[in-house]
Amino acid sequence: MAEIEKKFYVLRAVNGKENIVKEYLEAEIRNNNYQDRITQIVIPTEKVMQNRNGKKVVKERAYLPGYIIIEAALDGEIAHFLKNINFVAGFIGETKNSDPAPLRAAEVARLLGKADELQERPGEFDVDFKIGETVKINVGPFTGFHGEIEEVYPDKKKIKVMVKIFGRKSPLELGYLQVEKE
Repeated sequence: MAEIEKKFYVLRAVNGKENIVKEYLEAEIRNNNYQDRITQIVIPTEKVMQNRNGKKVVKERAYLPGYIIIEAALDGEIAHFLKNINFVAGFIGETKNSDPAPLRAAEVARLLGKADELQERPGEFDVDFKIGETVKINVGPFTGFHGEIEEVYPDKKKIKVMVKIFGRKSPLELGYLQVEKE
């Protein structure tokens, strides 16, 4: 049997509903035996570090909110099936009189490569430190010391903290993970 030509397409979904759409698609693919027509469903995600109640939590969030990348052969009923899923608004590059436009090979490589890279790298930080806030150092030789934030370097994920050591204020440059807000 000849191999069916599949291309990558982008589905537009309601923000925050990407995982629901993916789960539904996977179930319907199994139930309707579409495994040979739809082979990949990818939601590009990234790991993000958030500070919740003084604890650092790693969460995953969509890197491209509202978009789902699929590899499929859009013949016959497949395009109609994909467009009529709850929370799906249609394909990117689709007009009323034309079929959806597939992604170019370079776009696919860039998007899927970026998705893999974002999965593998350590979580980013969604912590908003402000100048003048008091923080407690929780790692290193100054563990337990308290200080006031003097400068914030979001590009380096570091802050400059003024800590009182032996009655004298001294500046320390610390990473976001070395301190916690008070």
